Amino acid sequence: MRTHAWKIKSRTLEWTERPLVMGILNVTPDSFSDAGTYLDPDAALDRALELEAEGADILDLGGESTRPGAELITAETELARILPVLRRLNGRLSIPLSVDTWKAQVAEVALQEGAAIINDVSAGRWDLNLWPVVASHRAGYVLMHALDKPATMQDAPTYVDPAADIVDFLRKFLARAEENGIALESMVCDPGFGFGKTPTQNLSLLRDFHVFQKLGRPMLIGLSRKSFLNLVGGRERSEYTSQWAHMWATAQGAAIWRVHDVPAAALAARVAGAFGRGSPAA
Repeated sequence: MRTHAWKIKSRTLEWTERPLVMGILNVTPDSFSDAGTYLDPDAALDRALELEAEGADILDLGGESTRPGAELITAETELARILPVLRRLNGRLSIPLSVDTWKAQVAEVALQEGAAIINDVSAGRWDLNLWPVVASHRAGYVLMHALDKPATMQDAPTYVDPAADIVDFLRKFLARAEENGIALESMVCDPGFGFGKTPTQNLSLLRDFHVFQKLGRPMLIGLSRKSFLNLVGGRERSEYTSQWAHMWATAQGAAIWRVHDVPAAALAARVAGAFGRGSPAA
């Protein structure tokens, strides 16, 4: 069953004809993709407005790198990076703002400063105060699977069946989050490509992506510039391979793409919508 609605604070995102595009804005010195480029708050503001103009449906702001091997930072350090950007963005965007954090303290400030979504790589496991914060603001919530914290998540990850195992994980944590006050209609799920998975396991997960429809919630995917796709198409063609992977996953139910290259993804999403409609209408 495919679901095409997501309640985030005082509004509901609804879509049927094409996947939504979530544009990434990292304000970190150590992100694998654009480390340090947008540390200046004014540069980050300009980039956010650019991503919206390029066709992003949601903006995802991150102040902590969660690449494999990364060490976690304090809430104070994370807030020092994102708070100046949040204050510049407040009231400037027409699209919803998501903040990529697992920390309750950061989430509280972000939601007070205009964010509508918390994108949590930990599924509520690393800070037990996060879910009450999300629930109290009636915010949108992305519940993601990660095998462990970034520093150790790639240490010999093991699954019986990657897709089936992660469906079981997400089903369990959806129920726990709902028990802790987060409305089911406010949650979407992310299988966490690259977060504690080998290249073979990632490809298996992508192959069997249809099984996530069992959860009855929209599925968000983060395939943009993932290294396992470089093994298929080569690093120099990573953006092409990412879009092809997005299209494959969308044919099996993916609803939201979290991406770096918004113009290419926005075009691919429109193409996916045309394929689904059987019509070239804009």
